[in-house]
Amino acid sequence: MLKEAKNVSQSAGEPRRRWFDDEYFDLIVWFEKDDSIFGFQLCYDREYKPRALTWTKKAGYKHTGIDDGEGSGGMLKESPVLVADGLFDSPSIGKKLEKAAGELPRDIADFVLEKVKVFKL
Repeated sequence: MLKEAKNVSQSAGEPRRRWFDDEYFDLIVWFEKDDSIFGFQLCYDREYKPRALTWTKKAGYKHTGIDDGEGSGGMLKESPVLVADGLFDSPSIGKKLEKAAGELPRDIADFVLEKVKVFKL
């Protein structure tokens, strides 16, 4: 079940954000000054094959994999980065998100679920 993280750092000059997470998902939601949703990033399958669906008012949708930055051959770990990834399984992820969204504020849950359900790659 997605729970809200406390004390999420905010960056000057960037939209305010709220962060929710559980074992499978991270959901970061960005807000306009009037508290309407500017965008979100839904990271999923965090443990096995992490990927992210990002949507913003300005850029629309983007589906990516997450390279965790793990080096090979004794190299130091680098910062995670988003990389090109394949298809987004909207029906499956939508169902999992619906089950996990029980404690999300209703307006955020409804908005993100609708965007997930209508996304087609």
